[in-house]
Amino acid sequence: MALSPKLDLRQTQALVMTPLLMQSIRLLQLTHVELEQFIEQEIEKNPLLDRDDANGDYLGMEERASNSERNSGEDGEFGKSVTGDGDAGEHSNGQGDHWLESGEAISAGSMSETFDSSLENIFPDDPGTHDLIGGDLASQWKSSVGDGYVSSGEGYNIEQVTASPLTLRDHVGEQIIFTFESAADRLIAAELVDHLDEMGYLRADIDEIAERLGVGAAHVERLIGAMQGFEPVGLFARDLAECLAIQLRAKNRFDPAMQALLQNLELLAKRDFHTLKKLCQVSEADILDMLREIQQLDPKPGTAFSSGIADSIVPDVIVDMAADGTWRIELNPDALPRVLVNNSYYATLSKAKASPLEKTFLSECLQTANWLTRSLDQRAQTILKVASEIVRQQEQFLLQGIAYLRPLNLRTVADAIGMHESTVSRVTANKYMLTKRGVFELRYFFNAGISATEGGEQHSSQSVRHQICQLIDAETPNEILSDDTLVDLLKEQGIDIARRTVAKYREAMNIASSVQRRREKKAQASVRKKDPGSRLLHHSGVDSF
Repeated sequence: MALSPKLDLRQTQALVMTPLLMQSIRLLQLTHVELEQFIEQEIEKNPLLDRDDANGDYLGMEERASNSERNSGEDGEFGKSVTGDGDAGEHSNGQGDHWLESGEAISAGSMSETFDSSLENIFPDDPGTHDLIGGDLASQWKSSVGDGYVSSGEGYNIEQVTASPLTLRDHVGEQIIFTFESAADRLIAAELVDHLDEMGYLRADIDEIAERLGVGAAHVERLIGAMQGFEPVGLFARDLAECLAIQLRAKNRFDPAMQALLQNLELLAKRDFHTLKKLCQVSEADILDMLREIQQLDPKPGTAFSSGIADSIVPDVIVDMAADGTWRIELNPDALPRVLVNNSYYATLSKAKASPLEKTFLSECLQTANWLTRSLDQRAQTILKVASEIVRQQEQFLLQGIAYLRPLNLRTVADAIGMHESTVSRVTANKYMLTKRGVFELRYFFNAGISATEGGEQHSSQSVRHQICQLIDAETPNEILSDDTLVDLLKEQGIDIARRTVAKYREAMNIASSVQRRREKKAQASVRKKDPGSRLLHHSGVDSF
């Protein structure tokens, strides 16, 4: 059988992912902030796109330009009101705009009448204000506020006049100046400051720094010892134990017993008080007192100068109960950016003479603008569909709490609304819902199901974790619940769960084992019996560090 090349014509159907389709899919999973940034970029590139005003009153680019020309005034007067008629604008500005615009010399008496106060009160630091003021004052005033000054205060940026936040580097740099006299020591100290992390710990190789700067490692260690006395106390430590030791030395509480305790923080985290008593050679009550002292220290002293601002969550969907008992599900207007296509501007440009390349560019801009508006509308409708189905599935949770949270997966919601599972996954990513029980990410409502005993309805993993937490909080020092006991108690409530699953949920909630909880609660009971007024901090102890 001979092989030979040949031409063959076939007709097939396939789904082609065009760039616009890929962009539409990507819009589904963008957060509110990312979507705002994307729209701003599109508006900058596309002259046919414009923002929709919050009140829905849209003015085209040409209309806004003409309004701006009318507002500026034909004679170029400065400070006229942008709204209302000309008389209203002159009345609102009063005589202050007159002396500000005119270039004539102004007497102190006329300015005092204008401001209804003497110039000594207006300019207390200027000894020459009682003299005649020339027309250059107006030019100086205008240059200080800018040519675009508006009396209403629009465009005012508070960040231009407020002080920048004090950083950890600046705070330590001020102390270096007053601590070290030698310029070489200040240079080495500045190098060490560059190796501080956000928590205030020194993350550097001392030998490498000493070799690079041409000094001895002992000299660098001496400077580190001096800098460990900087405020806040605990900076320039290499690890947690050293950070706590620095703070205890400042309080004159770093005795041999405390030193032994800091060398065995892993035992303290395990609540192994029996072993710690032997290592520190103190009683159990002293161990608990030392634990209280450690819990009052700051394990991350550098975070006090963190300048990061936590972004507030803007919910995408708002869910509320209507008067007739039904659920009212609405999209949050603040998280729903709107853009408009300026068709009038496109019609004007289409009538003008243009080259083929310019017409092609204009046609592509119109196509992109129409696509973006349709994609944003489709995105909003998809989010609303998914949120409505989630509310329908988790209605009991919204009414009665986490104990009634049902198990739910993406396929169930996708089948109910007639969409693909991947689409639902993208919609629920980084989207939030505001309810009367708080703000929840949409993916919070999707959780695995735990089988029920005797073939009953499944329980959600979140509700099971909540029940485990409630059982442990209710235990007493003499009746600490082991994982096996928790399994038996949950089975009595109709939850069929394995022991390893209980251990996994317990560790995920940062709850200590039964052995560790027994040690700590017995120690707490012993201390309370000796001193009823004493109170230990939360049992998490060193784990919180």
